[in-house]
Amino acid sequence: MRIGVWHNLPSGGGMRALHDQVDGLRRRGHEILVWSPDGSENGLLGLPSSVRQERWAVRRPPPRTNIGSWSEVSRFLSALEDHCRYVARRMEEERCDVLFIGVCRSTRTPPIARFSSIPSTIYLQEPYRPLYEAMPENPWRSPRLSPWRNPSAWWDDRSRLRAMRLQVAEEIRSAKAFSRILVNSRFSRESVLRAYGLDSKVCYLGVDASRFGEPVAPRDHLVGIGAFAPEKNIELAIDAVAMLPDPRPELVWVGNVAYKGYVETLQRRAGEKGVRFSPRLALPESELVETIRTARCMVYAPRLEPFGYAPIEAGACGVPVVGIAEGGVRETVEDGVTGLLVDGGPCELGAALGRILADPELARRLGSAGRERALGRWSLEASIDRLEGNLEEIARS
Repeated sequence: MRIGVWHNLPSGGGMRALHDQVDGLRRRGHEILVWSPDGSENGLLGLPSSVRQERWAVRRPPPRTNIGSWSEVSRFLSALEDHCRYVARRMEEERCDVLFIGVCRSTRTPPIARFSSIPSTIYLQEPYRPLYEAMPENPWRSPRLSPWRNPSAWWDDRSRLRAMRLQVAEEIRSAKAFSRILVNSRFSRESVLRAYGLDSKVCYLGVDASRFGEPVAPRDHLVGIGAFAPEKNIELAIDAVAMLPDPRPELVWVGNVAYKGYVETLQRRAGEKGVRFSPRLALPESELVETIRTARCMVYAPRLEPFGYAPIEAGACGVPVVGIAEGGVRETVEDGVTGLLVDGGPCELGAALGRILADPELARRLGSAGRERALGRWSLEASIDRLEGNLEEIARS
């Protein structure tokens, strides 16, 4: 097949997953053509030149840290539509058999399929959560503003509300245009149904276990992976480690991006709790792999994570995982088999960590099962089988 790919992903787990998907399809003989906006980090680096990649800039408004005003969101959506029309036309000119679309970091569902007659699917990691979830507060709550006492704030809130309604409408409209929506977990399937009222199909991701090598003897550190952002719940991980008796292992946290000032906040918290906390930003691939491979355990506690890519990377390294039983993590970590899942807060998470650290045989057994799953159910080849099958079905539709 000739497969047209588009994405607007930042660096991180989503980009690593797309890289593996595209490379896996290439290795099976499919011709891959990739488009992305000029601002899409570094594209899909490391792929051979046979994968053609093309950039076409989206003229963006100033960067948004939240939903923003109606005019700001409207300008961005208009610029994104112009970009997607161009890409859709190029995909038609290149006679692609099927479109495989990654998410847009700003709207999740880009409008490409609305402008193309080619069968298409989007691999939707999750809807745009700030529109549908309390993070940490519900975005649709009423601020109880008076148009007479505080007219400026009242008008700003009306504009923000109008922008949210516009973005929701555009997300759903774009999502409906795809021939099929693929998601990474049953939890994400439910999230898409709640947010968009649309069905989707689970197509699990996988990891290349050979990239991590054979398990090695652990060093005295725990590892966490995820952006330095509040939704990754790094404070809970620090508080859980603080529950361990001295001498505590170091908590090494690897993130691709960081909210301004947030790392410093975490370091202060760790210092107050007596936790050795080592934040590492944007590590090269080799250092990331080495950090995971040599950890005694992975600590994983993000809020409502749609899939949980890092736990299966830990499994590939033979490293057990301790996590919070919510979101897609309940599908990637098998409680008592490849790791330990807990309900509750730092006491429960700390107790589970303590069990693994105090029982090397338990750690070995959980890590060994995680490695077995990574070589089987969560293998990259198995995931490409699933993806390729879906794309072939869609292309024939």
